[in-house]
Amino acid sequence: MSLVRASDVAYEQLRQEIIDWVLKPGTLLGEIETAERVGVSRTPIREALTRLAAEGLVSASGRTAIVAPLSRKRVVELFELREALETQAARLAARRRDAARFAALLEEFRRGPEPGQPVDPRRPYFLANELDAAIDEAADSRYLQTALEDIRGQVARVRFHAHSNTGRLERATSEHMQIVQAILDGDETFAAQATAVHLRNSLSNVLDSLPL
Repeated sequence: MSLVRASDVAYEQLRQEIIDWVLKPGTLLGEIETAERVGVSRTPIREALTRLAAEGLVSASGRTAIVAPLSRKRVVELFELREALETQAARLAARRRDAARFAALLEEFRRGPEPGQPVDPRRPYFLANELDAAIDEAADSRYLQTALEDIRGQVARVRFHAHSNTGRLERATSEHMQIVQAILDGDETFAAQATAVHLRNSLSNVLDSLPL
């Protein structure tokens, strides 16, 4: 395994463990112990931790690194930034959209579970990721996309732990459909407003459900 590939493997594994709460906020990430667990040398681990720190998923000081803590203040600040970035992305997506892609996505959101079958809690979040990707592509703004990608790991970590509320999943799906419809209609103002409403409702749910 080359040094670069080892670093990538370590980064992807640690990032997913942080997002999935396998590594909880405040967990110490010692270089030696982490390297032994992941199965690479210390140098790739050091590089992976540097990348994770740049994403805000790890707090590092010298040779000491921990999984970044979550507090109400941090989560509120994250959502404030999301609202600024994502409402603008929605406006641009409504302006530059590929109508066929958003029409197909709307149909995906409309397809609920079969009668009598339980709701799959993973599906709404898979579709949320699909919506993020569609908006990024439609907005066609390099700098805006880079800014959004910088916080997506933190968003995914919060989203994973807060998704157990079935009622919220159903409301979030409805909110996502409003966003998609607004983009499909080319309505920049409503696309931004619907995105802001969705994010504020999501923040309220997060603050009620996360062990902060």
